[in-house]
Amino acid sequence: MTATTLASSRGSSARAAGVVADLLKVFPDLQVQNTIDDMPTVWATRESVRQVLACLKRGLSPGYSMLYDLTAIDERVRANRRGQPASDFTVVYQLLSFERNGFIRIKVPLRDNDLHIETISDIWPNANWYERECRDMFGICFDNHPTPYPLIMPATWHGHPLRKEHPARATEMEPFSLPDEIQDQEQEALRFDPAKWGMTRHGDSTDFMFLNLGPNHPSVHGVFRVALQLDGEEIVDAVPDIGYHHRGAEKMGERQAWHSYMPYTDRVDYLGGVMNNLPYVMAIEKMAGIEVSDRVKTIRVMLSECFRIQSHFLFFGTFAQDVGQMSPIFYIFTDREMMFNIIETITGGRMHPSWFRIGGVAQDLPRGWDIKLREFIKRMRKNMPHYRSMVLNNRILKQRTVGVGVYDTATAIEWGVTGGGLRATGFNWDMRKQIPYSGYQNFDFDIPLGINGDAYDRALVRFEEIIQSLRIIEQCLDHMPEGPYKADHPLTTPPPKERTMRDIETLIHHFVHESWGPAIPAGEACTPIEATKGLNSYYLVSDGNTTSYRTRIRTPSFAHLQMIPEMCRGMMVADVIAIIASIDFVMADVDR
Repeated sequence: MTATTLASSRGSSARAAGVVADLLKVFPDLQVQNTIDDMPTVWATRESVRQVLACLKRGLSPGYSMLYDLTAIDERVRANRRGQPASDFTVVYQLLSFERNGFIRIKVPLRDNDLHIETISDIWPNANWYERECRDMFGICFDNHPTPYPLIMPATWHGHPLRKEHPARATEMEPFSLPDEIQDQEQEALRFDPAKWGMTRHGDSTDFMFLNLGPNHPSVHGVFRVALQLDGEEIVDAVPDIGYHHRGAEKMGERQAWHSYMPYTDRVDYLGGVMNNLPYVMAIEKMAGIEVSDRVKTIRVMLSECFRIQSHFLFFGTFAQDVGQMSPIFYIFTDREMMFNIIETITGGRMHPSWFRIGGVAQDLPRGWDIKLREFIKRMRKNMPHYRSMVLNNRILKQRTVGVGVYDTATAIEWGVTGGGLRATGFNWDMRKQIPYSGYQNFDFDIPLGINGDAYDRALVRFEEIIQSLRIIEQCLDHMPEGPYKADHPLTTPPPKERTMRDIETLIHHFVHESWGPAIPAGEACTPIEATKGLNSYYLVSDGNTTSYRTRIRTPSFAHLQMIPEMCRGMMVADVIAIIASIDFVMADVDR
């Protein structure tokens, strides 16, 4: 650990201790849990948790203004819980303070025969979806929830997928069949009931007027549906319907070995590529005590920014296309293809190379790796002004997007908006600057900001982020450190390949780790990063085994889609297309 890292670690630990001390003055019965990630973690009771959370939001100065995540853990078969209160199921709240540049974790123990806890959707509106997801996955009921209707799982689904008794593989279940009477029940369950979705009529003498946008509509960017309630062309309400793309990514994280789960991470935000690997491997490395070299950190930053560029390229081209411009996407996809060729040259893969490893990267940079990257940077410095003129300065595009889908900073934070969507409101907060990781503190780059928080500003911010990513990549090219591409640690997976052919112990180590995976020490860690679409993190719980006990994936898109009704009410139907285009999401990132 370098001196800078050590000082930063000590500083964050001191700040964490200060927050907990302040909280204990108000709530002396809270129980403190020490975690390997140094995130302040306290246990509250079901009766006191609302007061604790409200105090953290409004009582402390500065407070924790954002509900970053809400999830649960099935503790019933967990062996290593030393120092934690008895619990069958644990509800976990994670809050973010922008002023403190830090997180806090609040846990609540529940018994299997009494899985009830009060909703906090009146404290944070974005708790609505998180609580519904928790009910779907674990069967935990949030009392007084405004819309206690299934969010991700079908209404007819039996069981709760993230409970430990629920099968993790199709081979553990009976072969699928659909008798006629069951099919009729399933069809009836699909009948749209506006009241269950929280919609209301104007009066007793009026009826609903609906328009289904999706789930098979090119402008919803995936298998996603928005039920629009209309008064003529004006939108009265807009209710997102998600879950069509759910495939159990978190459940798979608990059945795969630590190393063999890596390719699954690529396919969450499937435009983010190796950037999806980064929070996962950093959380494992934190629990395992693995310190990677500066070379590894710089390589990871460089590849992450390459994927940020290609993801923003896709956003920028489809954004222009959705509001009526056909030409830009063809130009932009030419540059995107060049970036994929560079990524393939370095990693051997394109969209999903799964190239990061526990303790490093898959292999060292190939000879001549920098040549194409320098050519690409030179090309983009010429092309970016043309894209600005073609898209952002286009009069029709501005008429379609300026003043459309507006929200301010306070509203964005209430709904859990992060990344470019938050910075478009003028709020200067980027995790790469405020809570740097993987060596980002060593790079010189600016944070693009918007002014109005509208659809136009969300596009503008991402356009400017491409330029800043090019700056970061150029610094990686000019200052790539020497050093190993893989840490010399027994839990590094797999060990450096060149050693396996000369050393029988390393060969055995390689065989065992590839077959069963390393046994990561018991503990838990969460490592957020500034991903392509906002803050992304993996909250991992290890029970000391070769697989994860609990894998929680917090994605930015899940929070962002929940805000669609807030942005759409009072707008026209055509405006919804521009609003959805400006969010920048993929459904695999939402449903997981």
